[in-house]
Amino acid sequence: MSIAFLYDGAEDARATILLAHGAGAPMDSASMNAAAKALADASFRVARFEFGYMGARRTEGARKPPPRAETLNPEYRAAVEQLSARGPLVIGGKSMGGRVASMVADDLFAQGKIAGLLCLGYPFHPPGKPEQLRTRHLATLQTPTLIVQGTRDEFGTREEVPTYALSERIELLWLEDGDHDLKPRKAISGFSAADHLKTMAEKVAAWADALSR
Repeated sequence: MSIAFLYDGAEDARATILLAHGAGAPMDSASMNAAAKALADASFRVARFEFGYMGARRTEGARKPPPRAETLNPEYRAAVEQLSARGPLVIGGKSMGGRVASMVADDLFAQGKIAGLLCLGYPFHPPGKPEQLRTRHLATLQTPTLIVQGTRDEFGTREEVPTYALSERIELLWLEDGDHDLKPRKAISGFSAADHLKTMAEKVAAWADALSR
């Protein structure tokens, strides 16, 4: 299985961030493009890839539904191997992409293949179904992790997430009034989407620098 990557940022960047897409949108969706650009502007090399079902939508024109997240674990591992990143590597993704990365992170971290995990809008539970938590493995996670979450994300709000049992290795950055794409309502919050992306990238830079100390 050959994986095609989409790159942003300089090849000699401080670190590489590998991002997978969410369940319903491709690696070059508007939100993924914006996040990748913000991270590249913060001096990261960003590599994006697509899982097979999403790639099939491009080549076959069929809208294949996403499979169960855990079945995508081998594809994420393959992406890490084929990327062959120079320097520190952080894996992660948007929504489901970050969730899949979180399920393979500890094994890769123990092998010294990655330095950390970055989740942009983690899907703690399906919208409207707070009882269906996707957090069991997060309680024992050993990989240094940064989750960037909007306070009104319907997959896990600021009121809900603090009640979950999460590993001490997980750090959360809350973006005021952000939705699942981290976008705020400027008239309500006073922040623009660009403001939040800049805050996100600055935080990731500081967090990543701390990993190497």
